[in-house]
Amino acid sequence: MKFMRLPHQQRFPWNLDWNLLRMFMVVVEQRGISKAADFLGLKQPTVSAALKRLELSTGRTLIIRKPNEFTITRAGQVLYTECATIFGSISQLPALMDVDNTDLRGHLSIAITSYVISDHFDDFLNRFSKAHPNVTYSFTVSESDEVETAISQNRASCGICLLSKAPKNLDTMVLYREYFGLYCGARHPLFNVADIKPKELEGEPFVAFQTEAEGGPLEAIAHLRARLGLANTWRGVSSSLNEIRRMIMANIGIGALPVHVAQQDVIAGHIRQLPPYEDLPMVNIYLISNPARRQSEADAVFLTALAKELSAIDIAERTYGPEPTPS
Repeated sequence: MKFMRLPHQQRFPWNLDWNLLRMFMVVVEQRGISKAADFLGLKQPTVSAALKRLELSTGRTLIIRKPNEFTITRAGQVLYTECATIFGSISQLPALMDVDNTDLRGHLSIAITSYVISDHFDDFLNRFSKAHPNVTYSFTVSESDEVETAISQNRASCGICLLSKAPKNLDTMVLYREYFGLYCGARHPLFNVADIKPKELEGEPFVAFQTEAEGGPLEAIAHLRARLGLANTWRGVSSSLNEIRRMIMANIGIGALPVHVAQQDVIAGHIRQLPPYEDLPMVNIYLISNPARRQSEADAVFLTALAKELSAIDIAERTYGPEPTPS
């Protein structure tokens, strides 16, 4: 019996060495062949040869490699996005196949931004883990845009992060809301001043989150600083709340923190809240998931139960702060 010869595009997935896709994804994420080789435990020529083979197979230049230059081409970016999606689907297979037991089993991978502090979420995790003791968990801390990308690429069960705008391809729900206040550290001259007037903050150096830029999820903080007349440019910047906290306490500059998160440091005498104490910026923290993901049973039960619980709690109860501490 003779088989019809498949056209080139239909032969492509049969002829392609799929291991090349994994190597290419790592090269892109590590931003270089040497770093990718170290990550994979391979020699640099092996990875370089694999990339050349993939470019021959696709008929496209995927990465421009020159001294002091590493540029992903448009074709390379398209391929990387698809590779990441394939990787996410394959990573689900163990959980999808774990259906032989009566008790709920599986693994929940949660991509989360730093310093997500929510009593409601922690209480839910406590009850869910007690009800399903055979479910395991992993939490990966990343910047909010990286969390969104991980969920879009199907690389985690769900994500918790800030959003500049609601992504069209993802399901979103407000997990909680928080207010941001301005703080100085104990080393700052204003720390022991009895009654601070907003005018005294004019020209003060400040530290900022990277997402405070125009159009970012924390843009409202930048508007607050502008209204108070703080310095024109930041003196320190970070994507990590903990590092913003560090710079405030080191007196690199005044900075914004979620009021309910900062309260413990205020009580301990490490930092002090500065005016204003009313009309503070309010920010949503979102739970996001990918409706295109083929959910494992653990994914489905977890997300359904969490969404049901959040829907039953008024958003006012899931809004933390403000709790001003002017003294």
